Amino acid sequence: MYMVYWTEVDEDKSVAHGRSFDSEDMRGAMHFMEELRKRQRAGEPVCFVTMSSENPHSVGHPGVADPSPEYNWKKRRR
Repeated sequence: MYMVYWTEVDEDKSVAHGRSFDSEDMRGAMHFMEELRKRQRAGEPVCFVTMSSENPHSVGHPGVADPSPEYNWKKRRR
């Protein structure tokens, strides 16, 4: 799944927005982002256009955490 986030400023008040896209529709998400950026370039109060995704087949949990005790990676030095 993809999420496109953007902010619109109206009279010094920021309003955050988001729109979801299916996992198979990255092209649609990127096209939508480009439409938002065109509005921004035309002078409309659109800012912070960004996309985020979550991979349902990821091997680990998202975020930052300490490694598990079983994790035993060592840098090889010569």
